[in-house]
Amino acid sequence: MPQVTLFKGYPFKVGQKIRIEESPRSGDWEVVEVTDHKVTLKCPVSGRKLTWSRFCYHVEDRKMAWPRLDD
Repeated sequence: MPQVTLFKGYPFKVGQKIRIEESPRSGDWEVVEVTDHKVTLKCPVSGRKLTWSRFCYHVEDRKMAWPRLDD
């Protein structure tokens, strides 16, 4: 049998503070709206809001500084 990698869509919740790594969307974001097909994220520094098709997958939960301002 072949090795198969499984992915699941992440169940975003309004108010979540997230960090996206290794992606063109990388950075710190707050989830401000979620629909069945789209997620709207807001940059905590600039206030810019962007809506994308749901795309992320959960990697881990970690207590850390947010937003990261040292980059």
